[in-house]
Amino acid sequence: MTEPVEIVRVQGLRKEFRVLRHRGGVVGAVRGLFSRSGRTVRAVDDVSFAIRPGELVGYVGANGAGKSTTIKILVGILRATSGSVRVFGRDPHRFRRQNALRIGVVFGQRTQLWWDLPPSESFQLLGTLYRIPARELRARRDELVDRLGLGAVLDVPVRKLSLGQRMRCELTASLLHAPDLVILDEPTIGLDVVAKEEVRTFLRKLHADRGTTLVLTSHDLGDIERLCSRVLVIDEGRLLHDGDVESLRRLFGHRRILQIDLRDDAAQGRALELPRGCEVLEQSGHRIQLEFDPDQIPAPELIRQVLVQREILDLKLQERPIEDVVRRIYRGDRREGD
Repeated sequence: MTEPVEIVRVQGLRKEFRVLRHRGGVVGAVRGLFSRSGRTVRAVDDVSFAIRPGELVGYVGANGAGKSTTIKILVGILRATSGSVRVFGRDPHRFRRQNALRIGVVFGQRTQLWWDLPPSESFQLLGTLYRIPARELRARRDELVDRLGLGAVLDVPVRKLSLGQRMRCELTASLLHAPDLVILDEPTIGLDVVAKEEVRTFLRKLHADRGTTLVLTSHDLGDIERLCSRVLVIDEGRLLHDGDVESLRRLFGHRRILQIDLRDDAAQGRALELPRGCEVLEQSGHRIQLEFDPDQIPAPELIRQVLVQREILDLKLQERPIEDVVRRIYRGDRREGD
């Protein structure tokens, strides 16, 4: 079969679930009694996108937006209600076994490791399931263990590992069969700052060295900013944005933030006279944050106008955080300036 141009192609994807109503209220629910009436919930609504080999794509959305439902359809766990879905040119539900040999999946809140076994034995079992030749399995495992710094925990039961150690083991398990596509659903959830950065560094290097196609869903938009060249934003089942992070900012986060440390107290000193297109975002002690539209007042001119009025000790110019940008999309804000 000819290899498709896109690894993933989704066209007009819709997924609906039937939610039944409990008969008899709480008593009926406890007894498992349901009436035939209910309602239909549309988890994914007319979503279309394509992912080419070697892309690193972020899939962003609030809880219940439709991210995990989409992922489960891509890996073949769920079947689409309507629309066309192809992964490696095949229907992912019908060809779930064949595609599984080319897909690695990490679910941040679920494990593919055996809880009471050490990671080394889980890796061996997974190698058997994927029918990886012994020499090949050993070479891949050793490379991944070395790159993720897992040598000291290979023989420790999974239940005794820290969350960061377990997540690195999950990554190893998902990559043993050298997949062409790796899907990571909230891979850094619950991790501390150090553990998050270890995971991010590894994924950046994996993509750079092997050109592995990565699809990442995350509530931590730091993951998206640091890793992804492209971001899809979904809300209430509908795709709201498909483009790079910078285009997302241009559409919904054009305003910038100027943080200034003043010589005197920002709250008690005389009020700053601010130009059009600029407003005080926050002020505390000697620090004040100004939000401004660079089309109306360029940063150098804004700084000059502040210097005329007050003595500046330090300043920092910032883009609006990507969290704020996505929050605006969830609220349904239109493009700034429209």
